[in-house]
Formats: sequence, C-alpha cells, structure tokens
Amino acid sequence: MHTRRFFRTVMVYFLFGIAVAAGILWMFPDLLGPRDPVPARVVELRQAPPVDTEDGRPLRQAGPASYADAVEAAAPAVVNIFTAKRVTRPEHPFYDDPLFRRFFGEREQERERRETNLGSGVIISASGYVLTNNHVIDGADEIQVALNDGRSAEAQVVGADPETDLAVLQIELGGLPVITLGHSEELRVGDVVLAIGNPFGVGQTVTQGIVSATGRSQLGLSTFENFIQTDAAINPGNSGGALINAHGELVGVNTAIFTRSGGSHGIGFAIPGRLARGVMESIIEHGRVIRGWAGVEVQNLTPELAASFDLDSSNGVVVAGVLRDGPAQEAGLTPGDIILRINDHAVTNVQDLLHLVTDQPPGETVTVNGLSQGERREWSLTVRERPAARELR
Repeated sequence: MHTRRFFRTVMVYFLFGIAVAAGILWMFPDLLGPRDPVPARVVELRQAPPVDTEDGRPLRQAGPASYADAVEAAAPAVVNIFTAKRVTRPEHPFYDDPLFRRFFGEREQERERRETNLGSGVIISASGYVLTNNHVIDGADEIQVALNDGRSAEAQVVGADPETDLAVLQIELGGLPVITLGHSEELRVGDVVLAIGNPFGVGQTVTQGIVSATGRSQLGLSTFENFIQTDAAINPGNSGGALINAHGELVGVNTAIFTRSGGSHGIGFAIPGRLARGVMESIIEHGRVIRGWAGVEVQNLTPELAASFDLDSSNGVVVAGVLRDGPAQEAGLTPGDIILRINDHAVTNVQDLLHLVTDQPPGETVTVNGLSQGERREWSLTVRERPAARELR
C-alpha cells in the first residue's frame, strides 16, 4: 500500500517537472544553444533608377501632353485631292448584249457619266510636287488639289509607279508649305505616329496611334511591299496622306487598311518615307522609276521542296520559269535551278530576290549562287531595265 502511494507521488512530480521544463524551453529557446539560421530567399528585382522631378512630378514619365506642334508643322503641307473621270456607258443595260443589240439598231445609244473620287497628298517641294497614291489618280481626267489654307489648283501628273502604288503630281502655286522628310528606317515598334488626310471627304483630319509593325510584305497590295503597319485610324480618303512622327516629319504615305466593313479596324498600312522618296526622285528625274530586271519567275523554297532537293534549310527560291531572251536565260539559268545568294547577299524568299535585283542599275552584272541539278553553281547575270508593269502581265 505504502509502496503504491510512493510510486504515484514520484510519477506526479516527474510529470510536473517535464511540464515545467517544456514551458521554460518554450519561453527561452536559446537555453539549448544557438540554432542554425534558416537560409533567406533572395529575389532579384530590377528597380528603375531615381529620376529628376519638376513640380513634384517625375520628368522621365512625363510624355508630351499634346502633339499640336507636330500637327501644326506638317498639316499645311497635306492636301486634299479630288479627281474626276468621264465614263461612257450604253444607255440601255442590255445594249452590250449581241442578242439584244439588233433591237436597238446600229445607232449608238451611249451616255457619258462623271465619276469622282477623293484622296490626300503631301507637298514635298516648293516647286509644287505632290506625292500621293497611284490608285487615287489612276485613270483620272481631272485632278484638283485643295490646300489647307483654302487655295486650290489643277494638278498635272508627273509620273506614276503602280508597282509601289505611288504617283507624283505638280501644281502651279507660290508660297507652298513643304513637309519635312523624316527617317522611316529609324522607326521602332511602339513609336507614336499620326495620320493626316481627308477621310470620307469630311475635311482634314488627324488620328493618332503607334507603329504596330515594320517591314510588312506579302499582303497582295503591290509588287514592292515594305509597309509600316499602324493602328492610327486610316479610312477611305486618307490614301496618299501623311504619316508623321511626333516631331511632325513625314515617315510614310498612308496607303491601305485591313477591313471587312469599309471602316478602320486599327490595321493600316503606309509606304515608308525612304521608299517613297526614292520613287519620287526617280519619277521627277526620269519620268519613271528605273529598276533592275532579271527576267526570271521564281517561287519560295518550301520545306517540302527543300526536302526533295536534299537541302537542310528552306531559305532560297526555285526558278519556275525563264523569259525567252531575258537576262536569266542569257546567264544560263533554267527552270528547277535554286538561287541562294546574289552578290554575297542571302536570298531567303521571293521578296529578297526582287529587292536585290531591282536595286541594281541596268547594265550591272551580278553574281548568282545556287544549285543546278543538285550541284553547286555560279552564274553571271547582267541586269536590264525592268519593263513597265503592264508589259510584264
């Protein structure tokens, strides 16, 4: 009996001692000695540097509150273009049908109708030269140019280039405002641009956006495509107008929109100012654009074609046809040959070859490298002047 009581007392004191020890260690954990530190997580962040302030506002974040200065510099040189074309059509809708013509007799029963069109243009010289799109003035019998200051004048066509959809007009007026040409090759995606033109004939209008992309091609809009894509609203009537940068300098000529409804969907295209300038200068100097020509029809080297030729890459073009007595035939090129390089410049697709050849002056000899019947081959090709677009059809 006494022994059982003794053990019960000892057990109570033992458990009480454990409880007290646990409490002391919980309150003072360092009594057991220092513990190994838990490694801290290191997160690297990129912090913007401090910026100067003015009136409590950071200067680095302060963009232009207005583009009025840019518009004020460029807008006077952007013009409205009105064209008229006389179209002769049969008086009766069935007059052209041979089955019904005998009922009308041989007497001509035709009527003349006047079709009008509108667009925009840019004055690029105090001599009265106006740059616009070819499709704005194509086939027009009358062309009237209206300035922002209220003056207007009849325009004469200096020359046109359907392959880039550009045309140059000239008006006889003094004291003309002239736009400043910018450097389109320096444009970057995200740069602010403004489109100035005459959408829907409502009058001069300015829309603002950014450069969405550069170097757009294979859109089927023209032969030579190197478009600036922008989300600045471009609508019918804007064609031929100015695409300017935030400094009021011309960086492009507004040309086309991507749309299913006829209105702007935020996808517009402009011809780069650098390309437009070269075309314009050639038209003013020669009355036409002089380009090199190889007399060859080519198609892109697809992965399937590359595999059939045992090539590791699909970069290059395949000769699909050679024009009789043309430069390519004289050089020895034949259908089925593959062109990989021209004058040490890689040819990755049809557009590359087109630009590399057309940039050569007529009479220039270029070195063409590629494959013929699976063997490495080099050709010397003397470039000729590219015929007019209508002659190539």
